[in-house]
Amino acid sequence: MKHNYHIAVVVGSLRQDSFNKKLAHALIQLAPDDFTFSFINIGDLPLYNQDDDDHQAESVKQLKADLLDAQGLLFVTPEYNRSIPGVLKNALDHGSRPYGHNAWAKKPAGVIGASVGAHGTSMAQQHLRNVLSYLDVYAMAQPEAYVHAKEGLFDADGNFGAANKDFFERWMKAFTGWVRDFDNPLIPEKVQPAD
Repeated sequence: MKHNYHIAVVVGSLRQDSFNKKLAHALIQLAPDDFTFSFINIGDLPLYNQDDDDHQAESVKQLKADLLDAQGLLFVTPEYNRSIPGVLKNALDHGSRPYGHNAWAKKPAGVIGASVGAHGTSMAQQHLRNVLSYLDVYAMAQPEAYVHAKEGLFDADGNFGAANKDFFERWMKAFTGWVRDFDNPLIPEKVQPAD
């Protein structure tokens, strides 16, 4: 029986015309048909306050429910002042609290991002990976993708331009393979003692 994989997409920008929102939509078009994606709303979360852990807002409860329903995570983020946007860090904190109820944990993830700068979110991705490591999220290490948002990245329909499509197809193939590997982990054979 064919397994279906549901991926929670977390875009670190709230901007209406966000490059990263466009990047996420274009990536999804490259996924195999056994993968579905839903965008997680992080823009209506209150600022995290530990005093609220025992009575979380409805938007926080929805965030956590959406995360728990997903078999994998796709983070698509810009870089703000050499780090991740505050709205993304706020969502990470909410999803991990209260202590012992981390909705991000034990999930495979892909990390990617676009920026008009030539370094294409490299610092933001490194900071995000540090946080994800602590939250027990398994972020795919390779291939890395620090996307330079420039003319030709997208075509008129919002898909990847011809010069970039092959790279993003390879990235999506690696990501979906990463998620599948977590569904079917390889169990190493026991080493037999020598005679």
